[in-house]
Amino acid sequence: MPSCAMSHKKTAAKDLPAERAAPKASASKSKRPTAAQQPTLLAGGNPQIAKADGDAPVQAYIAAMPGWKSEVGNHLDALIVRTVPGVRKAVKWNSPFYGVEGQGWFLNFHCFTKYVKVAFFRGASLRPVPPGESRHKEVRYLDIHEDDPLDEAQLASWIRQAAALPGWSP
Repeated sequence: MPSCAMSHKKTAAKDLPAERAAPKASASKSKRPTAAQQPTLLAGGNPQIAKADGDAPVQAYIAAMPGWKSEVGNHLDALIVRTVPGVRKAVKWNSPFYGVEGQGWFLNFHCFTKYVKVAFFRGASLRPVPPGESRHKEVRYLDIHEDDPLDEAQLASWIRQAAALPGWSP
């Protein structure tokens, strides 16, 4: 930064030349990324996607999942859609959520550095219970690492069971 910008003399913004004055906020400018920009990856490589309902934001999230995780996201999404016809989708808190209309959300997933975490919101009621414990009594997790074999039949069973239970509503 040039030393002239480090002046100790306080100057009102209105007295500064236009190129040095603080930019004014514009109501017409959006903070959302354009189609050409890639979403920001948060800690652990989780994509930052704006909250929105529908398939399009979920697909944007999956497309932005880094590396092998995108393939896991595509596989999970396809399995959920096949298993729960008419499934409701949304992105909330930078994670794709899946639910049944009028019943709430039954599942979401989230990227971490070394795995994708699938959360079953009423997982303690599933049989067999998914392996990952939570500090929340009802929630159970399944962590999927890069080279983990995926038991698709068991996962589909958990998805089917979870969708039939009353879901979580924020």
